[in-house]
Amino acid sequence: MRLIYFTPLLAVIPAIVLAEPMTFDAALERATREAPSLAASAAEVEGRRSAAIAAGQLPDPALTIGVDNFPVSGPPAFSFNRDSMTMGRIGVEQAFPNPAKRRAQQGRAQADIGVAEADLAVEAQDVRLATALAWIDLFYAKRRLAQLDLLNDSLIDLQATVTARLASGSARPSQALEPEQLRAAIADRRTELQAEVTKARTRLARLTGDPDVDVLGDAPVLDVDGPALRAHVASLPRLQALDARVRTADADVTLAQADKRPDLRVSTSYGRRDPAYGDMVSVSVTIDLPFFGKRRQDPLIAARESDARRAGFTREAGERDILAELDADLADHAMHMQRLMNARQTLVPLAKRRAELDMASYAAGKLDLGSALLSTLALAEAEVDALSREADVARDAIRINYTYGEMRP
Repeated sequence: MRLIYFTPLLAVIPAIVLAEPMTFDAALERATREAPSLAASAAEVEGRRSAAIAAGQLPDPALTIGVDNFPVSGPPAFSFNRDSMTMGRIGVEQAFPNPAKRRAQQGRAQADIGVAEADLAVEAQDVRLATALAWIDLFYAKRRLAQLDLLNDSLIDLQATVTARLASGSARPSQALEPEQLRAAIADRRTELQAEVTKARTRLARLTGDPDVDVLGDAPVLDVDGPALRAHVASLPRLQALDARVRTADADVTLAQADKRPDLRVSTSYGRRDPAYGDMVSVSVTIDLPFFGKRRQDPLIAARESDARRAGFTREAGERDILAELDADLADHAMHMQRLMNARQTLVPLAKRRAELDMASYAAGKLDLGSALLSTLALAEAEVDALSREADVARDAIRINYTYGEMRP
């Protein structure tokens, strides 16, 4: 019976187990599986496929019931059995759209499926890209935060050194405040980085569905091959979606052209008369006559052809935009790579050397503590900035490869 009291706790355990750090690939896999927007797009595909089953099918037949030749004047007026022409009638009518129209309807339905599938691919790409960027942002924000924590820990040791020097009389009383001032400045910077960590974790949690998500493992290292990316632009989901809309516009043209061909309807009926007379069977065929095509069908065909041309131009413009965006992103990536190399090879080594020299000068009594601490802070800022530049390079590589490359769900 005591298990009853622990049931709510047991129900929470699976959620706690799921809330664990995720590697880059695990985050992508979970976002692809859990994203509601992808489920919505998949449902749209299923709906289009279901609708395609009915496309091009014959319309439902129509049942007709009526009375023919009922007299309303003369001697047989308002009588069902005093006139040989009066009869009750029951019949069935079936419409037969022309075969070209039915094929066009089927083509339009298949084009709708293509659009839904292309939109699903675009949404999957967007979800994976957003997840990858959120994971990278969280990874590097935590690394920058850890770098500041290391500096803060070193200041604690320095505070003990200053206290000892004060006790021996070799330091001014005001120097005891300088490490605290620097730690306050680091605390402000740490608050900013903590906000970045929180925002990145929030984005990643929204995409993966894990409210306590965290990163695990190393960041991916992706090469950026500009010529190869340009060669595969036509296969990108965004352009595939535009291609699907071109096919939809072409299907609309075919459907409008099919309206110029006549449809027909076949009907048959059975007439029941007074028993003194014989029953009757009627059969008829009705054919549409599109005699006024210049004012009816032709303008609609011209409108659909204009839509098709617009879809084609939109697709061409989309390809040009993607190529221009790719060139701009490659230029940004090259710039960020150069800035990262400058930080690693020049800025950080110089800041480190200066901090070491200033601390040595302080130890020798040739430099005041404030100046030495500022050099230490400058080193920490240089290292944090180098991590920011590394994050920019990683973001560029992910954005380029997951936008223009073959990264597929």
